[in-house]
Order: sequence, then C-alpha cells, then structure tokens
Amino acid sequence: MGFLGAKGASTPNLDRLAGESLIFEHAYAQSPDTLVSHATILSGSYPQATGATEIGGLLTASLPCLPVLLKAQGYRTAAFVGSIQLDPHDGPAQGFDRGFQTYDAGFRRGDVARASRPQIVRPADQVVSRAMAWLARNSQGPFFLWVHLSDPHTSAGYGAAVTAADGGVGKLVAALKQEKVYANTAVVITADHGQSLGAHGEETHGIFLYDETIHVPLLLKLPEAQPASKRIATKVRLVDVAPTLLEIAAAPIPSQMQGQSLLRIAKTSGADQPVYSRSDLPQRGFGWSALESWRAGKYLYIRAPKPELYDLAADPGAMRNLAQTSKATADTLAAQLENFSRRISGEHGTSPGAQLSSSEMQKLASLGYVGLQKSTGPSSAAIGTDPKDKIAIADKVLEATASLDRGNADRAIAALSPLLPAEPGIYLAEYTLGVSFAQKGQHAEAVKHLHKAIELQPDSAWAHYCMGASLLKTGDYKTAAVHLEIAAGRLPGFEAAREALGEAKAKAGK
Repeated sequence: MGFLGAKGASTPNLDRLAGESLIFEHAYAQSPDTLVSHATILSGSYPQATGATEIGGLLTASLPCLPVLLKAQGYRTAAFVGSIQLDPHDGPAQGFDRGFQTYDAGFRRGDVARASRPQIVRPADQVVSRAMAWLARNSQGPFFLWVHLSDPHTSAGYGAAVTAADGGVGKLVAALKQEKVYANTAVVITADHGQSLGAHGEETHGIFLYDETIHVPLLLKLPEAQPASKRIATKVRLVDVAPTLLEIAAAPIPSQMQGQSLLRIAKTSGADQPVYSRSDLPQRGFGWSALESWRAGKYLYIRAPKPELYDLAADPGAMRNLAQTSKATADTLAAQLENFSRRISGEHGTSPGAQLSSSEMQKLASLGYVGLQKSTGPSSAAIGTDPKDKIAIADKVLEATASLDRGNADRAIAALSPLLPAEPGIYLAEYTLGVSFAQKGQHAEAVKHLHKAIELQPDSAWAHYCMGASLLKTGDYKTAAVHLEIAAGRLPGFEAAREALGEAKAKAGK
C-alpha cells in the first residue's frame, strides 16, 4: 500500500482515498484465517465467540451481526464476495448470509462424486461489476454493501494482485460518485489478514501471528462534507469495525459486541490498547498447539509451547526471541494475555452448533471410529507440538490443498502420500487426500483417508459429507446415511448434502 509507505506500490486509488480518510496505521486482525477473521469483522466479536473455524462451523445464530442490525434500521443489505471461502451455500461460510438481502457468491466446489472442475475464486473486476449493478438499483436510501476482493491471496504475482484490487476500489468509488452518494457514504477499507510470503518460513497464511499476516491496512472515510485525512498511530483491531459502522449509522451497539468504536479512538490520542489474536488452524488442521498473541506497547508476545517475545521497536521483523532473556516482561505479558483470553471466552463461551451430540458420537463409535472426543472449543493452553518446528510441513499440506482447490487432485496426492507415514495425525492432509481420491473415482481409497480425518476431527461437516458421498459410490448406503445426516445438519446452505442424504436413504430402502 503506497499510503502506508510501501516502496514501488501501485495503489493510486487507495492512496487517493487515504487522502480523505482516517488512516489507522497500526490495525490488527484477530485471526490469520479468512473465515474466522471475516466473522470477527461482521460481528464485532472475538474468534472464541463466533463459532467460525477454518475447517467449517456455523456462525453462531445468537451473535450480533452487522447486516442484521443495519437491516433492522431500514438499510438495504448486500454482499459480493470473491472466494468460495465466503460462500454460505457451497463453501464453509455457513450462516454468513444472515441479514443480507442479496448475497452474491455462487461458487462451485469440485464434486466428490464426479470430477467436475471447481470454480473457487472470482477476480476483482467481476466482483465489482456485480456490486456496481446492485448499487445502481439500490443507492436511493440507506444501504450496507460489503465487497470482498480476494485477488491478493497467493504468493505468485502478489504486487500485481494488490494493484488489481486497487483498481476494483477505484471503480467502486467512481460508482458511488456517479450515483451522487459518495459524499454521505462511509467507506471502510481493510483486509482480513496478510500474507507471510516466506517470512518465518511460512509461505502463505493461517499458522503464524507475526505482523506479516496480522498487521492490516485500515481506512475509514467518514460521511462528511469536508473530507480530511488524519493518521492515527494508536493500535486498533478488526473487532472494532462493526461497532464503528453502527455508531456512524446512529444505530444501537449491542452490549455483546466486544470491540469499540474507532471514532472514539480517533478523537483521543490516548495510550495504546493491547491487541489479542489467535490461530486455531495449527490445532484443528494439524493436531499441533494453537497460538495466541498479545501486542502491548512495543512488545509482541506469542503464547506457544516455546514462548516468544519480541521488541518490535528494535526488531520489527520479529527475528530475536527475548522470552528467555527478558523473562519478567514475558511473564507479565503472558499473564495479561491469559486474563484477557479467559475473560472473553467466559463472556460468550464457544458455539455448540458444530459439536457432535452424544447420539452421533455413539453412532460413529459403532461404525468403528475409535478415540473420538467431543470438541471442547478453543484451548488457551499452549501444549503439544510447536508450529514453529513444523512450518515446512504446514507449507506442503497447504500447497497440496491449494492444488486440489485448483482442480489438480493428482498433484495433491503426489505431495501428500509420501508425507503421511512420517507425519501421521494431520487432519488436513487426510481430508485432502480423501477428497483427491474421491475426485479421481477411487472411492475405496478415499474412504480410508476420510475415516482417519473424521477420527481426528469428528465435528468436520465437510469430512462427513465427502465420506457419505464416497460411501454412496461403494454401495454402503446405510453407513453413508449416518455421515450425510451429520453433514446436512451442519451445512444448512449446502444442497448437495441433502440431495446425497436423500439418495442414500432411498437406496437403503427408507
């Protein structure tokens, strides 16, 4: 981003918008994952409260949600998203369409029964064109429009992808001006997370909590007649976005929202507030320890089996771990993080929606699943394998899942098959292999890997769906129905799960 000082950046539209916006120079995501971070942005609540996880999960129905609240105030609400990750029907974003009168997604995952080519992303110009068409019909009166551009989501051609997203922003601003509503429209620009691009050994995002993936741009153009640019150095968080928009709309801010309005922060130049973030993908996807971070003053503390402490003023790249040499500081920040994590977890608890019932657990046990444990929600204990020691493995698995998403099952199989004997117990590897073999029509082999995936993460609705679809192909209709009932109950927007369940019951004589 040019307005944040990046040399050689080509972001003229964002830079122009920054010239009339509040620029929050130190804004931080609460998660390095697409789904979890967007749940926080839309709800004003921390990851522990939303029920969203990167391997699936239903957005908690009782959670305050920005489109629901604004719709109740008479706003027309619409979402236009650029990735299947945010598709509430064919993707993992179940429940995200609550409150939106229009939710434009319509992506297509690879069919596990028929090796159909997936359609998982849409470039910025297409997303914006659809949003502009909606805007032309709905700009007379208050509206809430969420536009998600996913172009800068891969390491290859990252700068060009950022420029493409910048072009999309320029078209949207031009459309607002053409409709003569730009002056009295609030515009927020931010990102759900960043990309590591190889820093600390992480090729993409989702594992680590360093600045490369957690520090995000945040602009706020207020609906005022005399726009003015102001830079704000105070730390802020994405959990603050929803209450900010509600205050701008003069709408009540629910007491359950855990963020606070950026307008109040901008008016006072007070001391920094600490910033909390967490990453559950290491635990959910790989069976390693979850990570939590605490940014306070000049320090970044990361709770992990091997704790980390960095003085970002002297070491902005977080290369020198001071946890052992500055033990008193590390202990103080660790205690602050622990108290905060306990408090926000206690305020909402965890979403029960994704967890299996005792009856479902018993059915799975009768099918030969061993060692199943009900999910207890996000853990605050840094126990088990430290993701720092396994980041090269995570990179390989995530690259394989990306290959599958692009429709290349053979490449995913070639990458993961030799890895598993030395690295057992990785849910994401077993699941990706299972889906890859299913797409190649090798359903007996798929069932083996999906069985292991379900043992590792029994509340993964997608693993149950893929298992049920593969069992349909092998003729085990009764067992297929058990898995498909679990999937259909947790994927209310995913029609293919209900269709497959109907087929399984019909063929089982029910």
